[in-house]
Amino acid sequence: MKILLTGANGYIGMRLLPLLLEMGHHVICAVRDETRLSVDKEIRAQIEVIEIDFLKEPIENILPKDIDAAYFLIHSMSTSTQDFDELEATTALNFNKIVANTNIKQVIYLSGIVNDEVLSKHLRSRKNVEDILYEGDFNLTVLRAGIIVGSGSSSFEIIRDLCEKLPFMITPKWVLTKTQPIAIRDVISFLTGVLGNEKTYNDSFDIAGPDVFTYKEMLHIYAEARGFKNWILTVPIMTPKLSSYWLYFVTSTSYRLALNLVDSMKIEVIAKDKRLQEILNIKPHSYIEAIDMAFKKIEQNLVISSWKDSMVSGRFNENIGKHIQVPKFGVLKDAKQLKINNPDEVLERIWSIGGETGWYYGNWLWKIRGFIDKLSGGVGLRRGRTHPNRIYTGDSLDFWRVLLADKKAKRLLLFAEMKLPGEAWLEFRIDENNILHQTATFRPRGLKGRLYWYSIVPFHYFIFGGMIKNIANQKEVE
Repeated sequence: MKILLTGANGYIGMRLLPLLLEMGHHVICAVRDETRLSVDKEIRAQIEVIEIDFLKEPIENILPKDIDAAYFLIHSMSTSTQDFDELEATTALNFNKIVANTNIKQVIYLSGIVNDEVLSKHLRSRKNVEDILYEGDFNLTVLRAGIIVGSGSSSFEIIRDLCEKLPFMITPKWVLTKTQPIAIRDVISFLTGVLGNEKTYNDSFDIAGPDVFTYKEMLHIYAEARGFKNWILTVPIMTPKLSSYWLYFVTSTSYRLALNLVDSMKIEVIAKDKRLQEILNIKPHSYIEAIDMAFKKIEQNLVISSWKDSMVSGRFNENIGKHIQVPKFGVLKDAKQLKINNPDEVLERIWSIGGETGWYYGNWLWKIRGFIDKLSGGVGLRRGRTHPNRIYTGDSLDFWRVLLADKKAKRLLLFAEMKLPGEAWLEFRIDENNILHQTATFRPRGLKGRLYWYSIVPFHYFIFGGMIKNIANQKEVE
């Protein structure tokens, strides 16, 4: 089958893509920015990529006529705390217009469980998108899921951060809300199982694991599964805004996502039926099994995708290609270079920078900078990196965004997503003469930006000087 995969850069899309290829399907990935598609060369050679921004006026006949099915995996919950519902409605309307010019037979939409008369803004938006898609000229299959548990999922990473960092928690009353988690492996099984299955046409199904827990119980079970205890005190006085700040400072989530999550966590999310399990003969994994599977992937460095690598985990959502040309005029620079003897080893160290490895010099200073950034509303260092030594264009890397990761050209270019009075780039490059170039470029925004740069020049002297030496010479990391 020829399949259109929207949201191919997202957490679910990145998991679904290799399986669709293994099943022998021809996959067309619809993305806003082709450079952001974080797949290896083998997968890239097997797919077709089309740049489509579903928020803009549709371009006629942009898709091939002979598309058989599509996955609608687009959502905007993390991009805004105010109008994400309007953005999601716009994407659904434009999607219907774009695929109307094809021979598409089925659209599969991953939504959220809606079984309460009083819904959060997030769930109301998902239901509205569902209604809009039902108006399209195709057979719609809707899968409604609750909390998704898997390595790299936002829900799992929030639970992990809370339990690992806070053995004692004072929590809002929404932790007593019941929910029904589902393993990411089961979500993917349902998504692939309904493809082309006429029994699922023009119908909506709840998908969930076998367990119903409160969020508090989920936190306790996680701690028990990891071999430690935690203590949770629930208080009724925490407002949604305070709850959002609490999640933001303790976990790696963005404030926008935290605010929308807190709004949804007040609503019970429990599956109403098991019809799809029976149709597809799928037995979902338990919550404990989902935790175990997630950590097996983490321990083996086999995390395929992480919500942190999505653009919404940072401070901007625009096309990253506009930043790839590092400016030469009106900028301040710290440029260093060293002759190296082993370019392949040096390249591996460059590709391992950040996350658990750190920044090769003055890691405590980097942590302080990350803490200050978090206090000022930035991303901080908590995002880390998805894989210890693989980097793709568009990935998050602590408080940086990867603009270019070209191992063949021996060049890594990062763009700062921390709160700054200007824009910053950090580049590593090895030239044909085996010279390692390390360049920090800052484009200040007014006088405040220049004062900021000159105030940290002394720190740059030690940090950047020590960093390039340790990268080049493999000295002990400080």
